[in-house]
Parts: sequence; structure tokens; C-alpha cells
Amino acid sequence: MENKKDSPGVYIPPPLFYVVIFLVAWLLQKKIPINAILFRGHAIKIMGIIFIVIALFFLIKSLRQFIKSKNTVVTMLPASSLQTNGIYQATRNPMYLGLAIVYLGLSCLIGNWWNFILFPFLLLLVQQYIIRNEEKYLDRRFGKEYAEYKRKVRRWL
Repeated sequence: MENKKDSPGVYIPPPLFYVVIFLVAWLLQKKIPINAILFRGHAIKIMGIIFIVIALFFLIKSLRQFIKSKNTVVTMLPASSLQTNGIYQATRNPMYLGLAIVYLGLSCLIGNWWNFILFPFLLLLVQQYIIRNEEKYLDRRFGKEYAEYKRKVRRWL
């Protein structure tokens, strides 16, 4: 039976995690600077732009699918449906993957090693606090359908 009050229980908007870690990296660069000579070349800037374009693909496709299915992206609210088609056939978390790739692209553009040093911590935080809570919720909400989907599609890529 569906519990209308049940939700993933993620009360901090997920994009905020990416922004906060990005700002922490910026502050660390101010306090403990790391030479960024590698980031002065054109190749790394082009790579940053390519990352952002790839990220936009994931973000636009996933958000568009949520809008078409009239589902919510607000992690405090219950899901109205399980997303398993389109971009969700390649990854169970295209929005978080897209945000991670935007983070990497912007990191290349601004040239801060701290962004890359903190990136594994960011992914761990997103996986442990957001994705794990969402997975527990989706398991409660969609049961066998979600278990079968998890068996077929990887968490990230």
C-alpha cells in the first residue's frame, strides 16, 4: 500500500551539495593555494566546455523526462512513478551524474586543483546521503519493479 507521506527523506536540495563543495574548494585555494599552471592551456578549457555540454545532455534529458511523466524532482516529496525509460536506461542517476560532470567542467574552466581533490568526497557524500536514501525509498515504494530495474541499470554508468 502506498504511503502518501513517505519520501526519500533528502531534505537538502542535491545541487546544493555540489555548490557547497565547489565553494569549499575555492576557499581552500585562497587559503592553501596549489599551482594551477596546467589549467592555463586551451586544451583544458576546451575539455571543460565539452564536459559541460555532456552534462547538459544528461540534465536536460532527465529533467524533460520528469516533466513529461509529471513526476517530482523535489527529494522531500513522494515519487509518482519510477523512471526507467530514456536516459534512465543508461544510468539510474542521470541528474547527479550530470551535476558531477558540470562540476568537473567548471573545475577545468576555473583551474582549481582543490575541486579535483574534493571530487571523490563529493561523490561519496552524494552516494551516501542522497542516492542511498532514494534507493531505500524507491525499494519501499516500487518493490519488485525497482529491484528488477536496479538489476538491469547501474547506479552511475
